[in-house]
Amino acid sequence: MLSADAVSVSRDGVALLEPASLDITAGECIAVRGDNGAGKTTLLRVLAGRLRPTCGTATFMGQPVDERRPGVREAIAALIDPPALYPDLTVVDHLAFIAAAWQPFAGTVSGPCLDPIPVPTPPDQLIAQFGLTAVTNRFPDELSSGQRQLVALAVTFARPARVVLLDEPEQRLDPSRRALLASALRDAGERGIAVVFASHDDAVIASVAQRSVWIEA
Repeated sequence: MLSADAVSVSRDGVALLEPASLDITAGECIAVRGDNGAGKTTLLRVLAGRLRPTCGTATFMGQPVDERRPGVREAIAALIDPPALYPDLTVVDHLAFIAAAWQPFAGTVSGPCLDPIPVPTPPDQLIAQFGLTAVTNRFPDELSSGQRQLVALAVTFARPARVVLLDEPEQRLDPSRRALLASALRDAGERGIAVVFASHDDAVIASVAQRSVWIEA
């Protein structure tokens, strides 16, 4: 479904990502591992179609990955950079807004895919799934850094997607909240959503990843 074939990225003669390859199928959960600076985030940006590789190819359903293509945007959700949270919207407002904006695409068939896009988890269930019940009506500036991370994750899963890309989703989460994250990733896989996440957390990786890919520095 989503593939990277010997993709590498360099800028001004400096390698940001050495050649890396990855094939992703529906419902699969893959951990991207490597030392700091190895290029894990860069690989996720290539897979999301936000960054064109210097060498190699990245494809979605056999076509070059480019986030400007509607079929790519409809299929791939990514939490790579922190999302902009609107100061005058509460937690539940954010989830309701994203769900409403993407609702026309849920359950539809797009591009060369024959299977419909998996329907996302409803906002009220996401609130419970990510442990946000107590802060549902709070504004972003009333949240802790860990709570903001949970909101960012919930917003990412509030839209329909075939693939979800996450960059160190466990950051700023304590052990109990990392368990909530692991549960959400397993749930996504059970619904046929492929998940690729960069992580340094051995416990989360062992709990949810079917396989790991090591990125060399």
